[in-house]
Amino acid sequence: MVNIGIVGVGLVGSELLAQLHATSAKLLKVVGLTNSRNMVVSDTEYKPLSLTQWKQDLENSGVQADLGVFAKYLADSKEHAVIVDCTASDAVSQLYPSWLKAGVSVVTPNKKGFSGSLDLYKQIVSLAANLGPSKGTKTPLAYHESTVGAGLPVLSTLSDLVKTGDEIEKIEGIFSGTLSYLFNNFSSLSGEGSKPFSEIVKVAKELGYTEPDPRDDLNGMDVARKVTICGRLAGLDLDLSTLAVENIVPQPLQTVASADEFMAKLPEFDDHFKQLNEEAKKEGQVLRYVGLVDVKGGNSGVKLIKYPASHPFASLQGSDNIIKFTTKYFPNGLIIQGAGAGSAVTSFGIYSDLLKIQERVEGF
Repeated sequence: MVNIGIVGVGLVGSELLAQLHATSAKLLKVVGLTNSRNMVVSDTEYKPLSLTQWKQDLENSGVQADLGVFAKYLADSKEHAVIVDCTASDAVSQLYPSWLKAGVSVVTPNKKGFSGSLDLYKQIVSLAANLGPSKGTKTPLAYHESTVGAGLPVLSTLSDLVKTGDEIEKIEGIFSGTLSYLFNNFSSLSGEGSKPFSEIVKVAKELGYTEPDPRDDLNGMDVARKVTICGRLAGLDLDLSTLAVENIVPQPLQTVASADEFMAKLPEFDDHFKQLNEEAKKEGQVLRYVGLVDVKGGNSGVKLIKYPASHPFASLQGSDNIIKFTTKYFPNGLIIQGAGAGSAVTSFGIYSDLLKIQERVEGF
């Protein structure tokens, strides 16, 4: 039995609890929950919390949230314990080393700890038995599959390639479901005339595909974090502060005060995007916003790139992610494609990581 404490019970955290309940996960026991205000932990016997009444328990029976107390409760467990960080908080990710030092494993979809400062990343790697050089110990462990591509097996595949001695030459991918949707709809080689870029952004925002301020997608920083995570796992000391990132928000709109003002003024730049698209079309190509880990060439970054119709990225549909590994063993590429965003697939990735820990600690 593995004891679990979940930090953050919003969209992803609540979906994870629903999946654990639906599958009657007998070897995974939720014994602690916390949001930014309240927390609830089980008793000294670490009995499982209710997975159906947890909202009421957190609201009515909870005490003031204290991550230090929460982590100590998990660390004092006789059975192996895992903290699942379902937040997007930089401050929470700074606590991973202290949790690992206390023997508590970490599972998270939070990109901050694995794409932030190299110092923090290297601390995490040195403390987690599955990430750093083998120390002959089983625990603690750190898994973060859902930081890239939600539930898609991107990081586990990359880790397997590295551990088995394959040589990674390049990782390229459409890592953002939002930008996938925007450019799949805006730039295609079909006969239909494309709608204005601003209109496609507007529809995507209404569908909930974008951040509340779409500039947070279009500036490329979310993709940059995923590129940094993949690059580090492939052996590069990538850093967000030095990574080349093409911000496709038109310069005059980068500093407007609000998302509403941005959306109101974006149509003024439709001709700019139309020209880019038409130039690509004349060459028989489409535009795709891509993250690149260039292990051999040293040109890692995030940029708007043209691809011919024959390329797998050109035929992508909807809001799917697609990641292509080019390696010594796979010179023609190994491709992973599928839904890379949403609470259900993100929680699936977290759940899979929890099962990996349970199997590693206790056996099948």
